[in-house]
Amino acid sequence: MVETLTNLLAFIVAISVLVAVHEFGHYIVGRWCGMKVLRFSIGFGKSIWSRVAGADKTEYCLSAIPLGGYVKFLDEREGPVDEADQGRAFDHRPVPQRIAVLLAGPLFNFLFAILAYWILFVNGVPTMKPAVGQVLDNSYAAEAGLQYGDRILQVEQRDAVDWETALVSMLDAMLSDGRIELRLEDEDGNTRIATIDVAGDTERLTEPGMLFEGLGFYPWQPPATVGSLSPEGAAKAAGIQLGDRIVGIDGERVGSFTDLQRIVTARADQYVDVELVRNEARLIVGVTLGHVDSDGIRSGLLGVGLDRAAGDFWYMRKYGAVAAVGQSLQQTWSSTTFTFTMFGRMLTGDVSLKNISGPINIAQYAGASASAGLNPFLRFLALVSISLGVINLLPIPVLDGGQIVYQSIEGLKGSPLSMRSQIVGQQIGILALILLMSFAFYNDISRILVE
Repeated sequence: MVETLTNLLAFIVAISVLVAVHEFGHYIVGRWCGMKVLRFSIGFGKSIWSRVAGADKTEYCLSAIPLGGYVKFLDEREGPVDEADQGRAFDHRPVPQRIAVLLAGPLFNFLFAILAYWILFVNGVPTMKPAVGQVLDNSYAAEAGLQYGDRILQVEQRDAVDWETALVSMLDAMLSDGRIELRLEDEDGNTRIATIDVAGDTERLTEPGMLFEGLGFYPWQPPATVGSLSPEGAAKAAGIQLGDRIVGIDGERVGSFTDLQRIVTARADQYVDVELVRNEARLIVGVTLGHVDSDGIRSGLLGVGLDRAAGDFWYMRKYGAVAAVGQSLQQTWSSTTFTFTMFGRMLTGDVSLKNISGPINIAQYAGASASAGLNPFLRFLALVSISLGVINLLPIPVLDGGQIVYQSIEGLKGSPLSMRSQIVGQQIGILALILLMSFAFYNDISRILVE
């Protein structure tokens, strides 16, 4: 119940912030262009709060359904315009100004992403260097010669500074020609080139959660090797030693330090059998776990720390205020072009439509990222803001992109499209959005049923 409420609250906050940013773009550029704004609404449906302000008596309101928003400009197509307001209606302004107003919404979403990434890079982002973990037998990765511990230095001659950039480059290469060229460094410092060939299998591999399993390797994670012991901790009291590698707890496999944390956290104050490897011999040690309380939540505590050798795979990606500008611009551009590519490949059938997420899935991600802290939530907001900007640029009549097409045609032919053409276009746009949302809800429900 708490998790559901957290997801819902984080979703409402995220959507409200991003919609406000998007609509403010339309609003402020419209004002700069001399247009009269009648209403600025966050949400749809019945107004739950409103205020009228300014010389134009603009109504600012919050509405009951927090799944979008809108800016309503004075428009002669919707009713007569007073003599005093002649020239201030949306359709009275020059076509370039109308297009500028329509572009401003998506543009402000991209600007928000740049700001969010800038804050992230100034704060510092703990980053894991991309490296190869377990390699599955008879897989694409095995055929390419990938080995446990290989560090991924470059993907298609682009530096792989972290897993996010590596994954974007891998997917981009895979969708381009079905081949992923990796520059690797083994544990002895030797470098080599390996090529993973997945031609003809991209749709399956682009299904959510299928990439690594399909390629045949998993990201490297620090093994559960004991690098330090708390003096008063449960592990030391039970005789666990430095250098022991924990491989199981109560019969549940431990493959990484992350697995160890997850399993121990759920077993506060419980007696457990810890299976470990010491000097190539397997032992089972009985341990009564301790606990730690944080924000009213009690979590299990074993009292062991990460092996120092694992620290070689981690670094802090942090920049000064000026350098962070370039990094945030680059990150936003990379994510934006990748999102456009994914949409295009979905239309051609090269990318699975299962990647379309609906409000349920977005809410789950919002809750998880918000629970993890400010930096993860900012990263989530940046990615969703970019997606919102890209979607609104699609040439669908009910979206900004479709309206830009209408305005561009009017500018070229010197007169608006006929009302019949606009109505037909709106109907096609609504149908396209219904289909899109149907896919999104279907995918959300399918994920829930699978889980």
